[in-house]
Amino acid sequence: MKVKFYDSSREYHEKKDEFNQAIQSVLEKGNFILGNQVAELENEIQNYCQVNYAVGVASGTDALTIASDILGFSDGKEVITSPFTFLASASCISKHKGRPVFVDIDEETFGIDVNKIEEKVNANTVGILPIHLFNQMADMDQIMDIANRHQLRVLEDAAEAFGMRWKGKGSEYKHSGTIGDFGVFSFFPTKTLGGYGDGGMIITNNAELAQKAKQYRVHGASKKYFYDNVGYNSRLDTLQASVLLIKLKYIDEAIRKREKIAQLYMDRLSDCENIKFPKIKGEQKSVYYVFNILAERRDELAAYLAENEIGYSIYYPRPLHVQTCFKDLGYKKGDFPVAERIANEIIALPIYPELTTDEAEYVCAKIKAFYKK
Repeated sequence: MKVKFYDSSREYHEKKDEFNQAIQSVLEKGNFILGNQVAELENEIQNYCQVNYAVGVASGTDALTIASDILGFSDGKEVITSPFTFLASASCISKHKGRPVFVDIDEETFGIDVNKIEEKVNANTVGILPIHLFNQMADMDQIMDIANRHQLRVLEDAAEAFGMRWKGKGSEYKHSGTIGDFGVFSFFPTKTLGGYGDGGMIITNNAELAQKAKQYRVHGASKKYFYDNVGYNSRLDTLQASVLLIKLKYIDEAIRKREKIAQLYMDRLSDCENIKFPKIKGEQKSVYYVFNILAERRDELAAYLAENEIGYSIYYPRPLHVQTCFKDLGYKKGDFPVAERIANEIIALPIYPELTTDEAEYVCAKIKAFYKK
């Protein structure tokens, strides 16, 4: 049996007529830039996430970069974030000559250790950039408490967190990205809500911030050829919006299917002493965008899975503080030992709504067989 890490073709063939009709409609009308489907998707995202404003942009990375610019994460100002994440969560700060300030991660959730944030706050700190990943949101109660006490801006990187919700100490669940000043989503194809190419979304409850985001995505123009700011060329393609509108109709079903696969993995591998699962903390509704485990002899296991034609990925093999592009920050190996250790042990198994039970069972059987050798 061959098990791909991700396979978009299955979903396409299941809903082929809907996708083809949606794409054909865009091609026939020829409105490829900020067409009606973009505005429709923005409205649907607002409704789904219960947020006041949604602004479609060209990618999740652009969403982070634009939001960082608007919030003033620039010119030597410091923004606290995690070193164990995708590059864009920190490069969006550096792009404007801001300074990412890293704190180590929680060894059970793999997300930012919120108990270490406040000790890094100083007179030069302007923001916190929590990242909702590894199937759960960061502790937004504690993050917002710190931000409010120190008058900091909060940019939620929810690129991997569509569908996740945080309750915490509140009376109702709030969707990822709706709690801070800005939130961002990525619509990269593998995401829980993913397109057939790059795409992203900026969300906020603040009217002024939303208006700036709309301007910044079209070169900073308040109207055509009138520029209030130096902005970006970053607009969500109408074709991508048309695809995402189809997928959004089925998003809750897709999330349930992901959860079913995740539960199978946990059930079958619970007696395997050589692996550990991340722990979900806080009162929240998680979404299994990826399924990570910590594995003894991780690299040997990865090679064994590849030999047996099982796809995998490693999120992330090298923390950001030891990446060459951030060497000017002055960090060194050993500064964040939890992140460094997790990077050597973590591995992601196949998970997507169309993955079959037999395929997931096969993955588990091969993992167990590896550790019995």
